[in-house]
Amino acid sequence: MKNLAQLMQSYADVKSLNELNGAYQTATAGVKFYRASASSDREPLLYKSGIIVMGQGRKNIYIADNCVQYGPGDYLVLGVPMPLECEAFSDAGLPILGLVIDVDPHTLHKLVSQIDEQYKQLKMAKNNDKAVLDFGIKSNSLDDNFNRTIIRLINVLHNDIEAKILGPAIVEEIVYRALVGDEGHILLDLARHDGHYARIARVLDTLHKEYADVISVEHLAEQAHMSVSGFHRAFRQVTSETPLQYLKKIRLNKAKDLIVAEGKQATEAAMLVGYASASQFSREFKRHFNATPRTIGN
Repeated sequence: MKNLAQLMQSYADVKSLNELNGAYQTATAGVKFYRASASSDREPLLYKSGIIVMGQGRKNIYIADNCVQYGPGDYLVLGVPMPLECEAFSDAGLPILGLVIDVDPHTLHKLVSQIDEQYKQLKMAKNNDKAVLDFGIKSNSLDDNFNRTIIRLINVLHNDIEAKILGPAIVEEIVYRALVGDEGHILLDLARHDGHYARIARVLDTLHKEYADVISVEHLAEQAHMSVSGFHRAFRQVTSETPLQYLKKIRLNKAKDLIVAEGKQATEAAMLVGYASASQFSREFKRHFNATPRTIGN
């Protein structure tokens, strides 16, 4: 039987993706195939929420003072988008290969409601003993059942008809495997509307939609139905950032996309993402990306 790396390379061959550097939407909704030809230096990125499975190559991600390493056969569970820094390593000159799988809220809530209540309580009691940083990012190794499920998904992705018909059921099983895995408490808490993690997730959704608006921490805390001090603590527990630091990183990443992908000038990009001062934007952009807007746009 082929391993994950071999199956992912086979998929790249079938889909003529051997020159791809980035993400490719597969025929299964919510599943993207990722490929990079070579290693890349440490740089700021915005990781979207979902389940990330590594098939080939290695990555280091840095968040606050923590470094998380993951490689072939490892997976990450991200309940919310995370601004972080990432460096990637190609092994023996082979491309970096992986899958990114969205966690559909409807699917998540359905699965949580179907899990036996006693099992959930045991799982949550177990996770209550864990450190606060467990709401950040940790890598985990695929167990045998999870690995077999990923292999079945990659196999059906080779055929668009099978990917469209069979893929969604396999994705649901993958979400279940993540839900009952070591980092399942992240998804469980995300599904619980009154939990701190779920409240912060809703605030983050607002920030990603309204980042260009004038936003106050007091307004965000009110939206989360929390005191300002309690909101600050919960926000840092989930994101390892203060609310304003997180907002700044969203704006800078959005501005970079506008400059690189759409050819916007720095002044216009600054205005579109919510900066009132072009000079402040340029200073913060250079500090964040270690490059000026003009340099990064060329």
